[in-house]
This record gives sequence, C-alpha cells and structure tokens, in this order.
Amino acid sequence: MVLDAIDKNILNLLQEDSKQTTKALSNQLNLSVTAVYERIRKLESNGFITNYVALISKEKINRGFVTFCHVKLIQHTQDYVMKFEKEIAQLPEILECYHVSGDYDYLIKVIVKDMKAFRKFMVEKLTTINHIGSTHSMFVINEVKQTHAINLD
Repeated sequence: MVLDAIDKNILNLLQEDSKQTTKALSNQLNLSVTAVYERIRKLESNGFITNYVALISKEKINRGFVTFCHVKLIQHTQDYVMKFEKEIAQLPEILECYHVSGDYDYLIKVIVKDMKAFRKFMVEKLTTINHIGSTHSMFVINEVKQTHAINLD
C-alpha cells in the first residue's frame, strides 16, 4: 500500500488527536464518513496504525524523574543479548530500550518518582541483571521537546 495525500492527512490528524470521531475527521478532510472509516481500517490492516494510546502527564502521576542510561553488556553473544532484552522488557520503569551502536550496547529511558527511586531501581533491578558490564546515566534537567507524532512529509 502506498500512502496518498489523504492517507497522510488522516495519519497526521490522528497523531494530533486519536480520539477524534470519524465524522469530525470527515469534516476536516471533506470526505464522507464511510470513506474516512474505510481508509482508517485499511491503514490499520496494513500496519500503518499499530495502536491507539492515552498520553499521561508524568507529573500528575508522580513519575517526573526521567533518566537515560547507557548499558554495556559483558559479552555480545546471542545468549547474553536475548537474556538481557527479555529481562529489560519485564521492568515497568523502563519506557524505551534501544540496541545501539557505539561505546555502549543499549540506551534505555527510565521514568521514576525521584532520585531515591532511581537509585533503588538501579541497585535492586537493573544492576542485578547478570549480563551488564557497566552503565552510564544521564538525568533530564528539562524536557525541551517530546512528541510521538512522526513527520509524514
């Protein structure tokens, strides 16, 4: 499936507010409700739209301490990589984890209440993973830009 201009507009509008009704979208796009509905279903079935989520204020739920951690594994064997990734996926404090190039093997985004909670996370959870050789943490001072919208131009 190749995205046309209407598909891109639908995706942009849904990225702004996925709770919009099909009728509201149809009014903005000058299309029928049925046409918009069918296009959205096609975008979903072809894997362009993978999920709909609610974005929650970190501060309102007392999880405003954001840290990025570089993680280096002891070895780069398939077994170590697979075990590490499986264990990381089980930690709810980790919002994102990327296998990266460079001096470290992984970049993880951790969200907790405060520095005390981060220390507890590091000591009791992250560093108990056997395959980790070293970590390097950076604390967010100010969130300058954060978006989940992907530019489709």
